[in-house]
Amino acid sequence: MTTFAPGTFTPKPGTGRRGRMLLAHAKVETSLTLRNGEQILLTLLIPLALLVGLTVLDVLPTGNLGPVSKVDWITPRILALAVMSSAFTGQAIALGFDRRYGVLKRLSATALPRWLLVAGRIVSALVVVAVQVVVLGIVAAFLGWTPSGAGVAEAVLLLVLGTLSFGALGVLLGGALRAEVVLALANIVWFALLLAGGILLAPSALPSGAATLVELLPSGALAEGLREALVDGTLGLEPVAVLLGWGVVAGVIATRTTRLT
Repeated sequence: MTTFAPGTFTPKPGTGRRGRMLLAHAKVETSLTLRNGEQILLTLLIPLALLVGLTVLDVLPTGNLGPVSKVDWITPRILALAVMSSAFTGQAIALGFDRRYGVLKRLSATALPRWLLVAGRIVSALVVVAVQVVVLGIVAAFLGWTPSGAGVAEAVLLLVLGTLSFGALGVLLGGALRAEVVLALANIVWFALLLAGGILLAPSALPSGAATLVELLPSGALAEGLREALVDGTLGLEPVAVLLGWGVVAGVIATRTTRLT
């Protein structure tokens, strides 16, 4: 007769390791995002269409580019748009509807702590941004994009800071308002920042007062910072400070205003 050691079949309920829970939650969030047709349209197809269209067509006032090609000037701005699309607009809408359908309320009843729910979304956003950068970078390379190798590390830092900053803004919007209001506001803000937030129009193409304001927006700071890194191979302190400031302020407010329902 085979015997087993005492306690072999004794249940041991308890929470799992935080790292495994974070990876599992981030995997689910990433899978849901990549399987959502509307999210794919917003986060990838629109930036791809703008990248190709704005490179081929002469529709933007780029000014005197000098030795810089048009695709080298446009690609950093499209990367900034991709970050804003996924980390802000996509996250805000997803969070708003998760609250509406009771997803967050049910998850809060599990062993997942609240901070891990937010961290899982942030990790998911970073994964989606990485996919966007790879796809957009490949297409831009076929169009003749030659980024400065000296600024690649700086660009990665800005992409991470931009994702965290826009992610905090997305949680702030999606965690406090009704889903229908979030859907409308997130898309309005997306269009406003695209057209007048320093992405399609560089601050240098705007009047001095407007240019200063645009450079203080997270969209303008990210777009200009990526341009400096990928074209000039440098990293300015102002874009980093602006992104950190928006991220910290939005994160602090979001912790006080985010609701589960």
